[in-house]
Amino acid sequence: VQLQASGGGLVQAGGSLRISCVASGRTFGDYRVAWFRQVPGKEREFVGQINNNGDSTYYVDAVKGRFTISRDNVNKTVHLQMNSLKPEDTAVYYCAARWSTTAAVAMFASQYSVWGQGTQVTVSS
Repeated sequence: VQLQASGGGLVQAGGSLRISCVASGRTFGDYRVAWFRQVPGKEREFVGQINNNGDSTYYVDAVKGRFTISRDNVNKTVHLQMNSLKPEDTAVYYCAARWSTTAAVAMFASQYSVWGQGTQVTVSS
């Protein structure tokens, strides 16, 4: 599977933005998908994950209650809806996928074999 991210941009603090990740390939439903983000000089940070059929999600505390991950396996798309954005959410956001049949949450970038190209999200104060 291959991933293509889109939808980043500039938004004021308190605003909302949705970024998307479109997959190609026939086995998208076999992959768990996560969102990571990265700022210059820091390691890529796990944001959240959605399981294969979309009925289970996990988020880090920093975004819990503000961000929502959803997926549409028919259209091979994953969305990250970001609400109540803060300046500290500014980063390049990446979608990533890993083939998995377990329920475990994978929070490390090294656990993901497929990556989108990243999209910039900038939140102004």
